[in-house]
Amino acid sequence: MTRSEPEHLVRAAAEIANDREIVIVGSQSVLGQFPDAPSDLLVSGEADLYPRHFPERADLIDGSIGELSPFHQTFGYYAHGVGPETATLPSGWEDRLVQVPVGGVRGFCLEIHDLALSKWAGGREKDREFVESAVRHGLVHRRTLLARLADMPLDAPRRTALREVIEAVYRR
Repeated sequence: MTRSEPEHLVRAAAEIANDREIVIVGSQSVLGQFPDAPSDLLVSGEADLYPRHFPERADLIDGSIGELSPFHQTFGYYAHGVGPETATLPSGWEDRLVQVPVGGVRGFCLEIHDLALSKWAGGREKDREFVESAVRHGLVHRRTLLARLADMPLDAPRRTALREVIEAVYRR
């Protein structure tokens, strides 16, 4: 995706959900902080998002501009309506959201360290590759990741495992 595509999705989602604030929690939230992010971080054709004040309306977004919708067929990208519980995030993440004004509405994107931790917590191979790429490009910093990891809503064994993953990536 390019920066204009999630902006388009934010405008459309805001209209559908009747909410002037849309939160992007998936990988494409990288474009909030890094509008010219490296191309290997922008391979997804979807943006995981939800209406900030009416998260229960995410299904409306999914049904209107989601995968295989006429919107998707027309533009080649789509919104995946999710809920705030979709991403496992460290405490204080909402205070670090990166605001992106889009016309008369606002998109809110995860700060890169919060995004990276969320991706690692998800545990999928494509998420691991995304974060390792962000590390290679120097977009995330070990010290910040480890500090925020301590504030993740994870049990001790999972937190220890993620700490080991982070340390291993930075040893390479």
